[in-house]
Parts: sequence; structure tokens; C-alpha cells
Amino acid sequence: MSIVIKQREPSRLPSKTDAEFDRISNLPGHVIYQILSRLPIRDAVRSSVLSRKWRYKWAKIPCLVFDNHCLNFSSQDQSFIKNKLVNIIDHVLLLHNGPIHKFKLSHRDLLGVTDIDRWILCISRSSIKEVVLEIWKGQRYKPPSCLFNCQNLVHLELFNCLLEPPLMFKGFKNLKSLDLQHITITQDVFEKLVSSCPSLERLTLMNFTGVTHLVIDAPNLQFFDIGGIFEDVSFLNTVHLSYVSIGLYVNIDNEENDARDNSSKLLRFFVNLPHIRRLEIQSYFLKYLAMGYVPSRLPNLCVDLNHLSIRIDFDDLEENTAALCLLRSCPNLLELEMLARPEEQSSMERSTNFWEEDHWSSLFAHLRLVKVSGISGVKSDMDFIKFLLSNSPVLEQLTVKPASQEGEWELMKELLRFRRASIYAEVIYLDP
Repeated sequence: MSIVIKQREPSRLPSKTDAEFDRISNLPGHVIYQILSRLPIRDAVRSSVLSRKWRYKWAKIPCLVFDNHCLNFSSQDQSFIKNKLVNIIDHVLLLHNGPIHKFKLSHRDLLGVTDIDRWILCISRSSIKEVVLEIWKGQRYKPPSCLFNCQNLVHLELFNCLLEPPLMFKGFKNLKSLDLQHITITQDVFEKLVSSCPSLERLTLMNFTGVTHLVIDAPNLQFFDIGGIFEDVSFLNTVHLSYVSIGLYVNIDNEENDARDNSSKLLRFFVNLPHIRRLEIQSYFLKYLAMGYVPSRLPNLCVDLNHLSIRIDFDDLEENTAALCLLRSCPNLLELEMLARPEEQSSMERSTNFWEEDHWSSLFAHLRLVKVSGISGVKSDMDFIKFLLSNSPVLEQLTVKPASQEGEWELMKELLRFRRASIYAEVIYLDP
């Protein structure tokens, strides 16, 4: 009798199923669409080759971005690139079968072609919430009237466009952010556009033509960033506006303007900004504020303003006077940035000893951080820094960055000699 002894087989580890290996495919649908939306559209479409399950996943992504990442090759033939890009966008929009929440068109080689009209018509039939059109080449592109029918828009960004809404346009009721750069728009259209967006919170306006008198009527506006050439700006019903950055890109002659209008630009500018927290005065806008009557300080102090940035010509008496008015009107200022803008030639009255005077003892009761840039070490620059150090009892840091290396050792030695009201004040010198 033979006995058969069965050898014990080694234990086998439990095998993982395909589902366990493919964890991404088992994620919730909205998570997968978010992942695909963050990929370049080229890579999102390529995901269709992963498996049958992924074949049409990309066709439901809610965010469509057509930028320089769409094409993975370069060519000197602009016509070829244009045709290739148009075919890609047409293909994606044709096969897309889900809601489109965001549409961004920003390719450096795309002109304002009529194909864009067709694409905008397509997305206007969806519940589009965000539209970005950046036309980098060619003449101003005029968006079709169907764009102004997108009442679910929350964010609209236009670059190099001509804005002419249809006469029946009643505004964007849900729009919260409007960004217009290198645009052409008439005075009436701009005012109507802003005032007919009751939910508008952020407004950016850069390098525009057609508008000379800016009237901002936006009850919920919180952020306003503007840079361009204009004659006047005023705020109406802007009690919630807290961040303002404004730059005037052309020098102005205050003597000529004062002869025509002696009213105070400073008073009119701040009258409807009761809760401003951050103010950036860029380029030549301080000259605008210096037009007309400049009080010693504003009647209603900017008690919420804690960050102030000013571009200034320290040799200009009128600009210094306007700057001092602002500094006196911000009792709770925490951070200050002064950007020197020296003028080679000017017919304005020059200031020689302005900041040597005792304007106000301990003017900056809460000021902690200061940055002064673009100075050349001349008397007017150094007088301001001396004035600042002697009137800032709680100052923690003063950063100085000159315009050039010329005379830097003399500048550093003079800085170290200045008396400091704060025993904690640290002076940092940065190379230009």
C-alpha cells in the first residue's frame, strides 16, 4: 500500500483586481473632470486612449482652455498654425456633450478671426460662467452680440477687443469680475456696462481708448485696478470699495488745469471711498490729485487705510503737498511704499526744503514697514527719509533701494546718521 503525501503549496498573496490598480477611474465623476480640466486640452483629449471607460471622459470637462499649450509644435507659417488651432477648437466643441462653465481663448498666434464668433455662439448656448478672450495679434476684435446674452457670466476678461453691446443689452446681473485690457469702448457704453452689473466686485481697466471721464458706479465693488490715459475719475455709490490701484500714464500740466478748474481733486476722489484699505497711486496720478485746492488733510480721515503706495517726484512741491495731505489723513497706516519718479525737466515749482519743516510730530503712530525705491540720494529724497524716521515711533523696518549704484556709499553713510524715533527700526539697503 502506497501512501501519497501531498506537498503543501506555498500560500499565495491575494491578487489585486484591475479596479484596485485603477483607482483614478473609480473616483467620482466631478473629481475626474476637475483633474482633466487642469490639464492642457491636448492632454485631456489624449486621455481617451487609456481605456474604453475613458474614451469620452474629456468631452464632459466644464473648463475649456485653448492657449499656447494646445499645439506641441512651432512653425513660421502663421496660416498653418491658425488653421490647425481652428480645427482643434472646432473638433473639441463638436464632440463636447456637457455643460461649459469656462471658455478661455488665448493663443499668441491667433488673430481676431470670424471663427471666434462661431465659438462664442456655441458656448453662449451653455450655462457659461467664465469667458476669457485674449486676442494677441491684429486689430481690435469685436465680440458678437450673443456674448452679451450670457446672463450666467461671473467673470469676463477681454484683451484687444472693441466693445459695442447691442442696444437691448441690460447688463450682466451675475457678473462679479470684469477685466478689460487694450480695449476700445465709448464713454456711454463703459458707464452703462459698469452700472448695469449690480453684483460687480472686481474691475480692471488697462490701456483703453474712447473713455476720458471715468465714472465708477458700482455698489458692490471691492477691487478697482486702472491704468491708462484719462482726464478725470470719480466714484459714485462705492462704499464697499477697499482696494484701489490707479495709474495715469501721461504727465499733466497742473498750471494749465488749475486755470480751468480750481476745485479739489483730492476731496472729490476720496468722498465716496469711506472704507478704503489699500491704495496704490501709480505713474502720474499724484499730479492729478495735486490739481486745485489741496487741504492740509482730508475732512474725513481714511481710518481703514493700512497700506499706501505712492509714486512721487520728491522735487515737485505740489506733489509733496498732496502726498503730505494723504499721509496726514491715514492715522492707522501700517505699510508705506514710496517710489521716486525724478523728472529730467519740469516747469513746476521745485521743492528744496519741503520735508525739513516740522509738519507733524510723530505723524506715523502705527507705521511698521516702509519701502523707498528709485531714489538717487539727492537732498529731497534724503529729507523725506529723515522726516519718516523721525516721525515713526513704532517703525520696524525701512527698506531703501536706490535707482543706481552711483554714490551708494555716501547714501548708506547718511542713512545711518539719521535719528530714529523707533529703537526697533531696522534699515535695509538693497542693491539697485
